[in-house]
Amino acid sequence: SRFETCWPALMKDSHGVIIIFNPELPSHLEEIEMWYSCFVQQQSLLDSQCLLVAHHKPGSGGYTEDLSLAYPLNRLKLIHSNLEEDPEDVRMEFIKYFKSIITFINESREREEMSIIS
Repeated sequence: SRFETCWPALMKDSHGVIIIFNPELPSHLEEIEMWYSCFVQQQSLLDSQCLLVAHHKPGSGGYTEDLSLAYPLNRLKLIHSNLEEDPEDVRMEFIKYFKSIITFINESREREEMSIIS
């Protein structure tokens, strides 16, 4: 990818990764494994810090709700977004995800502070 030189800057000190893909494109299904490997596994982030979003374009027809991803992607939280049909659902899922990341950051900070004190 022509942006690979920017990746280290993007990854630095990141607490979460959201991977958005088009489930109807086979190439996307292959690429998300690479994104997961680079941005999650190599950064030693937990799977809970990653959110997969299968984005369905307007008028794309069949909902691939039964989208079955292979290991290790099948361990990740996967949401389907279709902004025509259920934008509110997507918004709620994003809020839940951001809350979980904030909780994770706060808990990590508390652990660091406790380790400094002791």
